Amino acid sequence: MTSALPWSLAVLVAALALAPPLAAQTPPPSPAEKPWYEKLQISGYVFGDAYLVVAHHDPEIDGANGFWLRRGYLTFDFAIAEKWSARFRLEVDSPGDFETGSRLEPFVKDAYLAWMDRGHELYLGIASSPTFERVESFWGYRHVEKTPIDLYRMGRSRDFGVAYKGRVADGRVTFHVMLGNGDGEGSETNEGKKGMFSLAFEPTEHLVLEIYADAEDRPDSTARTTYHAFVGFKAAKSRYGIEYALQDRQVADAPDEALAVASVFGVWDCAAKLSLLARFDRAFDGNSEASEIPYLVLADNTKLDFALLGLDYKIHPKISLIPNLEYVTYRETDGLPPPDDDLIARLTLFFQF
Repeated sequence: MTSALPWSLAVLVAALALAPPLAAQTPPPSPAEKPWYEKLQISGYVFGDAYLVVAHHDPEIDGANGFWLRRGYLTFDFAIAEKWSARFRLEVDSPGDFETGSRLEPFVKDAYLAWMDRGHELYLGIASSPTFERVESFWGYRHVEKTPIDLYRMGRSRDFGVAYKGRVADGRVTFHVMLGNGDGEGSETNEGKKGMFSLAFEPTEHLVLEIYADAEDRPDSTARTTYHAFVGFKAAKSRYGIEYALQDRQVADAPDEALAVASVFGVWDCAAKLSLLARFDRAFDGNSEASEIPYLVLADNTKLDFALLGLDYKIHPKISLIPNLEYVTYRETDGLPPPDDDLIARLTLFFQF
């Protein structure tokens, strides 16, 4: 055995000497970067109405009728890298004051850089605020009417700043925090800022609960704080929501204001292409900015009830024709008799592309 070992080693050495050299290990080639047009996604949507003011507390608006484009969006989404993206969105809208006949002019609605990773998201720039983002998404009919905080001028859908979203507890708990200028899509005009925070809990796939608060430092002792709570329930062919919002407003050289609004809504899928929607809002306080609400122009400083009824007929999954009625009845406020009721009939067209 001992004499065989040197012989075996000699054979092994000879075999290694005759073997071809091993190819050099080279790293696999990096995947080719996609061309820019494959990273860019363009989308948008438009909605407007044929409308008739059947009745209105303002005699100059009573009987008005016509066509208007309430909103138009053109959105550019760009995938910069695996976790980085950007959005630039333009919006056009009509004044909606029943007086101004100006042309539609675009302005920047979104302009942000986003980082996303495993349920966490960071936004820098003009981006969606947490104020009523979840409620609006659950309602699903922004093209028919705004959600209460938006409609009654208690908050904005966008702000310029930094925002962070996250998920915990297996995604059942989500939060959205934002620090912004408080001027919506506009530029900063004062030293004050606005802090916003929402916390949502989804115990089941059918139920969602959200609480929200913000504080806005405004100039000339006009600071505002806002709170709201929302509960939404989604069944197989219907969904329901209830919201209560409260806002405290400091007013320069006048008594402070408190606005409280409660809202309930329901949406029922009656058929494959047909949905019924209904909503009722109660404003417990008068609103000094009510006459600035576009497409309605409500009475200032007057308690009111708002009702909406509509029927969504989907001509195509991305095209809807929605006849709807909006009715506003006013209540006695501070001993003053209520104004006449408002009734507006609309045929709303909504389409996406």
